[in-house]
Formats: sequence, structure tokens, C-alpha cells
Amino acid sequence: MITLTRRRGPRPATRPATPHQQLDQTAPAPLQEELWLRMAGLPGVRTGRSGISLPDTRALHLPEASGPANAYLIGAEFAHLHGARDGSLHLTLPGAEAGHAIEHGWAEPHPLAGTGLIPPTIVMVYGPRDREELEVVWSLVETSYAYATAWLRSGSEESAPRP
Repeated sequence: MITLTRRRGPRPATRPATPHQQLDQTAPAPLQEELWLRMAGLPGVRTGRSGISLPDTRALHLPEASGPANAYLIGAEFAHLHGARDGSLHLTLPGAEAGHAIEHGWAEPHPLAGTGLIPPTIVMVYGPRDREELEVVWSLVETSYAYATAWLRSGSEESAPRP
């Protein structure tokens, strides 16, 4: 499991429904761009529009969804960065890591996760406000990438290969 410190300050305000967006404490544009360049540089990813978010959202797709079924937002898309007025991300994290990120104030569950319409592995990670936060958010993106590109060997249902 990744090690996280508690995020400073209160959680940002967010929309309680879809589109699920961060409304304040927005990541500065240069940090958003640095994060995106790192995301786009992950081996084997294809960048493009999100299959489930607003038009200004940039997404990461894999050539095929070959990891655990709960490791994807839709199709082979495992993470996306919302537009400049927002700067947050939706991504997938294994159950324990998702809970850890939420508990430490870095993320919140997607509003539809409790309805059974989407898996609880989908979370919104708040946009980084400074360079220190950028490193934490980047570690969460790397964890999502690892989840989407390899089966976890925990034996849990969420780590089962796709049919």
C-alpha cells in the first residue's frame, strides 16, 4: 500500500452529482500541465478524450483493458484529468488504496460509487495546490496505472482478470 500523509486543510468543495467536479482549491495551471505531461508519458498509454467526462477532460487509455475489471473508468480508460477550471482527476485505485486516499483527505468516492452503477474503485483525486501535493497526486496516478496494467495478487474479487 502507498504511504500517504494527511492532506493539509479542509477538503475542497465538489459537486455532489455528475458531472463530479472540484469547485474550489483549484490546481494552478502550471501544475496541471506538469501532471498531464507525466501522465501522458506513462509507458503504453494513449491520450485522448474521455469516454465519460466533459469535453475539456484529457484521458489516459490503454491499448486494451486487460487488467482487473474494476481498474477502468470505461473501456480501457483508467484515469482522466479534468479541465483547467477544475484540475481534479478521476481514476481507479485498488480498494485498500482508494480507502487510504479518502481517509487521508486526497480523494473522495465518485457519487455513483455507492449506487452500484460504478465500482468503489473509482475516486476523484483533488488537484495539487503545490509541488509537494503534485508528488502525492502523481503517486496516486502511478498506483492507478499499475492497477490497470497488472493483476493484483491479493486474491480479492476486484483483482480477478477480465473475462
